[in-house]
Amino acid sequence: MFTIPRLPIFLHIPDGFLSLPVSAVFWVATILVVGLAVRQTNRSLQESTAPLMGVLAAFIFAAQMMNFPVAGGTSGHMLGGALAAILVGPWAAVIIMSSVVGVQALIFQDGGLAALGANIFNMGIATALVGYGVYRLIATIGRSSRMASLAGTFAASWLTVMAAALLTSFQLVASETTELNVVLPAMLGVHALIGIGEGLIAAGAVSFILSTRPDILRMSPAQPVSAPAYSAIPGEKA
Repeated sequence: MFTIPRLPIFLHIPDGFLSLPVSAVFWVATILVVGLAVRQTNRSLQESTAPLMGVLAAFIFAAQMMNFPVAGGTSGHMLGGALAAILVGPWAAVIIMSSVVGVQALIFQDGGLAALGANIFNMGIATALVGYGVYRLIATIGRSSRMASLAGTFAASWLTVMAAALLTSFQLVASETTELNVVLPAMLGVHALIGIGEGLIAAGAVSFILSTRPDILRMSPAQPVSAPAYSAIPGEKA
C-alpha cells in the first residue's frame, strides 16, 4: 500500500515477510471465514444485491488503483471494506474484498501468494466485519439520521484501516521480520493519515447514495431495522 525505506511496512504483504506457520494459520482462517461468508450470502442474497456486489467490486478495485499522497513521501489508497459492508452487509462484503485482493495478487503481483491468506484476512475480512460493527453501532445510536450515517461511515472506515495495519504489524512481529516497537508506530502513524482519506472517500460515496438512491441503504443489512429515516425490512416501505 505504501513504502517506507528500510522497513517492511506494507498492507499488501509480499512473500518472504511472513513465516510459514503464520501464513498457514491465516490461510486456514481465511478459507473458513470466506466459506462461511459464501454460505451466509447464499441464504440471504436478494436479487437486487448481486448486481450491486459486482458494481462495488469494480468500484473498489478501480479506487485502489488511485493513490493519494501522505506525509513523509508515502502514499495510500482506499481499502473499501467498510463501504462494502455498509452497502451490502458484512458477508457479501467479505466475498467482494476477497475477490479484489485476490485479483490484485494474481494479476498485479500486489502482495505475495504465500501471504495471500493473511492479506485477504487483513484487508478483506477484518475491514468488512469491523466496518459493519462500528457503522451499525453509530447509526443505531444516531437513529440512522443522515449525520449519523456519515459519521458512522467515516469512523468505520478509519478504524478498519487501523485494524488492518495492526493485524499486519502483529503478523510481521510473529514472523520475526521486525520488532513491535519498530513496526507498530510506523504502521499506525502512517495509516492513521491514510484512514482519514479512506473515511472521506467512503463518507462522500454514502452521502451521494443518500442523495440519489437511498433505497440502496434501505436494503442494506448494516442499517438498523428500527431506524425510520433510511432503513426498512426488505419488502416493506421505510
